[in-house]
Amino acid sequence: MTIDQQFVEYIVKSLVSNPDDVVVERIIDEKGVLLTLTVHPDDLGRVIGKRGITAQSLRTLLRALGTKNDARYNLKIVNNDNERENYTISSDETDEVSGNDTSAKNSPDEDVDNESSYAKKSRKELAELDDLDI
Repeated sequence: MTIDQQFVEYIVKSLVSNPDDVVVERIIDEKGVLLTLTVHPDDLGRVIGKRGITAQSLRTLLRALGTKNDARYNLKIVNNDNERENYTISSDETDEVSGNDTSAKNSPDEDVDNESSYAKKSRKELAELDDLDI
């Protein structure tokens, strides 16, 4: 096991209720080092944290380790429980959280309406910010 795997494993095992279920796999690809973290389904929330704060902190620590080792680390948190959403959190510059929710969803028409109203609201707020003289 490499130092980066041990590092992530140590931190995550300190956070979770089921430390024996923590698995960190390491793959080297064209983007750098990909660390895949698998935890017990009950501990997924603890690893991700509210609004992804804990995962962001882990990502920041990995970035510091990468600076020391001249490497770029990506962290992927995998949920192996099909009853919950599947999250992938990467340490790329743009954070992506992708979910596959098995619960009942809105119809496609409702999703489009919600997205368009959110987009309209966001555009309006951005336009108001552009009007400010700073």
